[in-house]
Amino acid sequence: MPLRSAFYSQRSLVLTLVALLGAGFLATSLLSYYASRASIRDNIVNTELPLTSDTVYSEIQKDLVRPILISSMMSRDTFMRDWVVNGEKDSDQMTRYLDEVMTHYGAYTAFFVSNSSHTYYHAKGVLKQVKIDEPRDAWYFRVRDMKDPYEINVDPDLANKDNMTFFINYKVFDYNDRFIGAAGVGLTVDAVIKLIDKYQQRYQRSVYFVDTFGRLVLTGAEGGPEGARVGKSLTDLDSMKGLVSQLPKPHSGSYEYSAHGQGHFLNVRFIPELNWYLFVDKREDGALSEIRQSLYLNLLICLLVTLIVLALVNRLIKRYQDKIHAQATLDSLTELPNRRGFDLLAVQALHEAHREPKPLTALLLDLDHFKVLNDTYGHMAGDQVLIGFARDLQSCLRHSDIVCRWGGEEFIVLLKDTDGETGQKIAEKIRQHVEQHEYAYNGHTLNLTVSIGATTLQRDDTLHSLLSRADHAMYRAKQTGRNRTCVEMHQSTYA
Repeated sequence: MPLRSAFYSQRSLVLTLVALLGAGFLATSLLSYYASRASIRDNIVNTELPLTSDTVYSEIQKDLVRPILISSMMSRDTFMRDWVVNGEKDSDQMTRYLDEVMTHYGAYTAFFVSNSSHTYYHAKGVLKQVKIDEPRDAWYFRVRDMKDPYEINVDPDLANKDNMTFFINYKVFDYNDRFIGAAGVGLTVDAVIKLIDKYQQRYQRSVYFVDTFGRLVLTGAEGGPEGARVGKSLTDLDSMKGLVSQLPKPHSGSYEYSAHGQGHFLNVRFIPELNWYLFVDKREDGALSEIRQSLYLNLLICLLVTLIVLALVNRLIKRYQDKIHAQATLDSLTELPNRRGFDLLAVQALHEAHREPKPLTALLLDLDHFKVLNDTYGHMAGDQVLIGFARDLQSCLRHSDIVCRWGGEEFIVLLKDTDGETGQKIAEKIRQHVEQHEYAYNGHTLNLTVSIGATTLQRDDTLHSLLSRADHAMYRAKQTGRNRTCVEMHQSTYA
């Protein structure tokens, strides 16, 4: 029971240590991770995305808003208004003017449509007459009737093989504020997509544009949120429904949403020049991947440290337990097994002897007149004699034999695989060796004799019955004059 109890105590201690170390390391790592995560999220939402949005907005002003400014300049140009008011007499003049706008400002296309003649002028010349019943000309009559000074519209460009083009359609008024036509420039869709892709690659963010109705109007080559394409309404995307409801028009701010289990940080900015929202989107996974990897690395290091600590602790505990076990089972003076140690060894020896079966002889030894020696020379002398006797006793035995200090000046020996006759010879050998040996202490020569009781294991013996017969034989040796060996069998007794 004590050994089993010690085993469970050790296991309980190790498990407790594992739990404490694991909980401590895990708590520290997780607290560090969540603190870093909160800091990064706050930095992204309040600093990074707004800064990126500002930078992209500046780029947009240069790349997308510039055509609006050009179109606005054209609508207020005195040459254009004078030419229209004077009757559009020389179409080549308008063609040269539009060509100059395209060349000077690097526009993809430049145009003017007269409200009086419905003539569509282009840098390449007169293209056509717009008609109210022609579907492709509906844009002009929509611009004519709208309240806003301009619109941005995507249409095929007749002058450029019907390539899809972003047109800035600006209303033109005479000096009396009467509508006289529509002018503007255009960018190809491919050119705008390349601009957005350039923003996305430069800032490592998703960039797309949404109109005030919640429809995607501009995206990069990979599309908008969840890969949605131009024309798709954000309300059709499950991940964006709640977000659209948070966008009173116009409005700017930072938001968060989740799509397919992946969190996103979003900065929304209203661009009044375009009447669109600029969305700058950053995936949470990309932003937090580095600190997540740091968390995994920390947890791995913590695991390794825990295992190393546990190995060291287990080793120390085992060493400590071995030391305690040795102290509990060994005699501190002679370093022979004590009674507890002998019981453990003897039970195993008897079990083996009964199982084989093999003979087993027990010897009980008692030093003669040891009390007189202690009284004469002191207990220190007695201790030295006991140490020397233990060594002499071991020198007369095999490594397989069991020898212990039974208590005081008594010792016990179990001779494995040894019958009674051989055991008696060994006992006599020990007795004679001790009788002839001299023990030195503090300049004195001390002599000893020993009385030995011997007995042999019988079939029905227990350890108690075996030792009782050995004790009885040793008592007879004492009573019959000491310094002798007495043997006691199960039925008969002889010296």
